[in-house]
Amino acid sequence: MRRSRGPAAALALSLAATGAVVGLGPVPQAAAVTPPVAFTADALPTWQPNGIVWALAEAGGTVFAGGTFSAVRPPAGGAGSEQPAVNFAAFDAATGAPTSCTLSFTVAGGTATVRALTLSPDKRTLYAGGYFGAVNGTPVSSMAAIDVASCTVKPSFRPAFAATVRAIAVTADTVYAGGDFLTVSGQPRQRFAAVAASDGALRPFRADADEPGRAVEVTPDGENVLLGGDFFTVNGTDTHALAVVDSSSGSLTKGYPGFIETNSVVKDIATDATGFYTANEGTGGGVFDGRIALNLSDFGQRWRDTCLGATQAVLPYQNVLYSASHAHDCSSVGEYPDGQRHHLLAEPTTGVGKLGWAPDTNDGVGEGIGPRVMTVGSRNGTPYLWVGGEFTTVNGAAQQSLTHFSSTGDTGAPTVPVASAASTRPGEVQVRWRTSLDLDDSALTYRIYRDGAATPVGTVTADSLFFRRPQASWTDTTAQPGQSYTYRVSATDAAGNVSALSAPASATVPASAQPYPSQVRADGAQLYWRYDDTVLPYVADSSDGNQAGVHHYGPALRQSPGAVSGASTAIGFNGTDAHVYGDRRQSVGSTYSIETWFRTNTTRGGKLIGFGNQQTTGSSQYDKHLYMTNDGRLVYGVYTGATRTITTTAAFNDDTWHHVVATQGPGGMTLYVDGVQRGTLNVTTHENYTGYWRVGFDSLGGWPDRPASEHWAGLMDETAVYPTVLSAAQVQRHFALASAPADSTVQVTAAEDTYANAGAPGTNYGGSSSLAVRGTSLYTSYLRFTLPAAPAGKVLTSASLSVKTSTMAGAGTTDTVSVVPVTGAWTEDQTTYANRPGTGAPALGAFPGIPDGTAVHTAGLDTAAVAAALGGSYSLALTSTGTDALWLWSSEAAAAEATPRLTLTFGTP
Repeated sequence: MRRSRGPAAALALSLAATGAVVGLGPVPQAAAVTPPVAFTADALPTWQPNGIVWALAEAGGTVFAGGTFSAVRPPAGGAGSEQPAVNFAAFDAATGAPTSCTLSFTVAGGTATVRALTLSPDKRTLYAGGYFGAVNGTPVSSMAAIDVASCTVKPSFRPAFAATVRAIAVTADTVYAGGDFLTVSGQPRQRFAAVAASDGALRPFRADADEPGRAVEVTPDGENVLLGGDFFTVNGTDTHALAVVDSSSGSLTKGYPGFIETNSVVKDIATDATGFYTANEGTGGGVFDGRIALNLSDFGQRWRDTCLGATQAVLPYQNVLYSASHAHDCSSVGEYPDGQRHHLLAEPTTGVGKLGWAPDTNDGVGEGIGPRVMTVGSRNGTPYLWVGGEFTTVNGAAQQSLTHFSSTGDTGAPTVPVASAASTRPGEVQVRWRTSLDLDDSALTYRIYRDGAATPVGTVTADSLFFRRPQASWTDTTAQPGQSYTYRVSATDAAGNVSALSAPASATVPASAQPYPSQVRADGAQLYWRYDDTVLPYVADSSDGNQAGVHHYGPALRQSPGAVSGASTAIGFNGTDAHVYGDRRQSVGSTYSIETWFRTNTTRGGKLIGFGNQQTTGSSQYDKHLYMTNDGRLVYGVYTGATRTITTTAAFNDDTWHHVVATQGPGGMTLYVDGVQRGTLNVTTHENYTGYWRVGFDSLGGWPDRPASEHWAGLMDETAVYPTVLSAAQVQRHFALASAPADSTVQVTAAEDTYANAGAPGTNYGGSSSLAVRGTSLYTSYLRFTLPAAPAGKVLTSASLSVKTSTMAGAGTTDTVSVVPVTGAWTEDQTTYANRPGTGAPALGAFPGIPDGTAVHTAGLDTAAVAAALGGSYSLALTSTGTDALWLWSSEAAAAEATPRLTLTFGTP
């Protein structure tokens, strides 16, 4: 929807051998810099006008720009100095630099402006329209013809338009115009007219409209003219904003009464071989602001994109419709809710659905509309998309009013994936990440790297758009119980641009399945947020549904202890602005269950979890929710035309963990708290709409016992949504399993480490960033760990040692490296080959050869031997009998994942 001020208000998987891919479900059509999208999103250097660009046209590798400006200047960092350019400039279509063609469009009174530029079919003549009285001093009247070859005005073309010309279309012999005028060459012509292309003589064509004309286009067969604007009648017949008229007489061929909302207008019309497309702008509420595709065969509608955000221009090119707007709400077509403005978009000419092309501008100066006009220019066989308007930035960088994009040379890499890793049962680690954003590629290839290796262990292809960035995941099925692994993920686009690696995400594989999360997954959760995330803004989904969430306003992460026994943590909400929203727009079926754990002492209430039609702001549709009243009671409600609720009699704001489940299905609504049924209601329906799961905040207006705050303050953990109704027995089992003993894992880094070198018997290497192991001539590495005692009621069930090869060439070894106990005393800063401690037998574990290339490697250790040393200092040595040296990072190395570490897993006896 246009947001204007003052009078101007009237005027956009593949599978590696070591793992399994979890499917993403239905995804939108993929798009890249290859078809259907034809252009990159990388803005090229372009000279900048100092005002607004209203019109663009192209001929022979030159792009002409018209508008309201007085000079052009180089792009930021570009060579050259500002040059005069009075409402008109010409640019090289490839380089963006001005050409020698200079024309000044002026007027004796008021402000001159160029509002329309159109080439003749043979591209030899450029027709300009606007409000001006002279071009390079030659008298004209708001329309002029320019000889392209010589860049001079054609004095023989002298129509007289009495007011602003806003649109022009040209055939071999006729120029059609639309605008504000009421007369042309002294004859009545209301807002639309036609003149001879040779001399500007007035044609008999009459298509009189009651309000301004803003768009004119001739159909490809030349039989009809498409008119757009503010009007409500053409030649006295009701047809608002759009009309088709006969190209000779102007008589109405097809009217569109009631077709476009009365408070909306048509700003632009463009055609291709099969149809025509309108750009629409509205003012006020209940407007139509999007795009319409219509067929040329019957002039009937093909599709309608109802995004809100004042569309200014449309451009069909190679079966894609590019548009300039400030689209801020595309929820009506199932895309993104009201929020940030997006100014450049693309969709197929065959139907609604945004493609993976979304460079962006800002709103800019003037009316704050953003981009206003688009054209395609070509130089040496390479097409370029040019965009003009009133913006002052492009893709976040300063650039005023004009920019262009190439069809080749994509250089923009995808954003860095945000990854997590988790393991809840032996034999697998689930690696999850929020898909990356690439402004001109929606299908990206992700590579998963384990323990710092240079070769990926898994590859996944997944689709994403700027408003739809679903979770992708890959399961490592070679993970060994008791061992820890570190994973990083990169994203690659179709042009081969590669993102940086994600931050490391680590997981330790338990010796036995963790009871609570395993049961939640087994019972069919299709959204499962455990809140163990370490970085903002990604909330990983531990279910097979890949329904990730997004942190908003930075809730507190890794709050401990969580609701479930083991290492799981909780998330904290401040009751002011922090919350979590789902990343996937969806609908909710007739059966579902909502589950979460919470802990709070708030006296202001708030929404724990619910379903709403917005993501970050308060929703206008919201139900299927759980909220807390000021006095701590819980309410479960749905909307059926009226609010239908179940409310507990007891309060639960006692600062202890509580478990709540709400279900709805053929048997009605049921609310459980702490495994006990707290109420039922014979209601089987709810409000049907598409939206997002929300945790910690959403609207509550109109609901009974509405709390003082819609934002909830407290801790939340283990949020799950199911497409089925959980039974009472399942609910009770979940509640009981939360306190069931679970494996716990502790990682211990080396407190001291060094190595001894037979070749330098008196040298101490305690401060080195490297460790070395070899049999002949001897290198032996020594590691000291301070081991914790076993937690109460648990015993050590597994132990492993992880080390990382250094980046030096040949750091790996073909020899077996043994892990053996140390029998003598030593310190890091005193040990040399001459005074090295003794080592014992048998070996605690071994690395059976380590390949070259920096990577983390893990060896299982003798559990009983390590268990006997718990609660004290424990020393290990790395030895070999071969001649191929192994080089490792020591605890002095900078990278945290390179530090030698023990992973200890404790479980029930």
